[in-house]
Amino acid sequence: MKTDEVLEVERMGETTARVRPKDAGTLIVLDRSGSVPRVLMGRRSDRHVFMPGMVVFPGGRVDNADRHAPAADTLDPIVEAKLLLEMRNRPSRSRARAIALAAIREAYEETGILIGRPGRPEREVTAGPWRPFLAQDVLPALGALRLVARAITPPGRHRRFDARFFAVFADAVAATVEPPHQELIGPAWLTFAEARAHPLARITRFVLDDVERRLAEDPDLSPDGPVPFHSMRHGRRVSVDL
Repeated sequence: MKTDEVLEVERMGETTARVRPKDAGTLIVLDRSGSVPRVLMGRRSDRHVFMPGMVVFPGGRVDNADRHAPAADTLDPIVEAKLLLEMRNRPSRSRARAIALAAIREAYEETGILIGRPGRPEREVTAGPWRPFLAQDVLPALGALRLVARAITPPGRHRRFDARFFAVFADAVAATVEPPHQELIGPAWLTFAEARAHPLARITRFVLDDVERRLAEDPDLSPDGPVPFHSMRHGRRVSVDL
């Protein structure tokens, strides 16, 4: 299940008790080279059981390998601090780093873009998910990521995610290769209006609004900008800024 659907789970009628949300990262890649910004999105296969045909951002849950993956740099200190705000269950800088790396890895696996810089890790990487990425002689780069939203799947669901949405500009793309997985069909650069014309999960629409608003007020996405936090409380959607 994609992290863009973290709030859509409630439509499935799934109920269970005390499911702890899993950390997840989503990457919103923005191209501002034209007259209007564009965002990289792709469509889920019609064969998917859950939300077939929906257009989403690349993203997914944190893999164990993300906790030990090498990187060319570190998170911006302000972005790291925002990731740690209200982090549940033993907040740590290493968890914040892993969430950001998961977003970069998922973007590579689903769209073929490599957010990073040319370079080689100091030691051999044995973790499977990162070996194909690093085979391109690119190290993931964290410093350009900006936290732009957060969303938690409502309680009482079989699957729950604590998803952080990062934005990065397309000039941080070091290379584009054939994606190893075909989870997203036809990744494309869409204007915000074009994206809204596609079938979208509700959280995707919320975050598109968040990012468009943020770009209008802060075109360079400064690290200390507001981070809307979407959740469900007592059956109602609540959004507050971190």
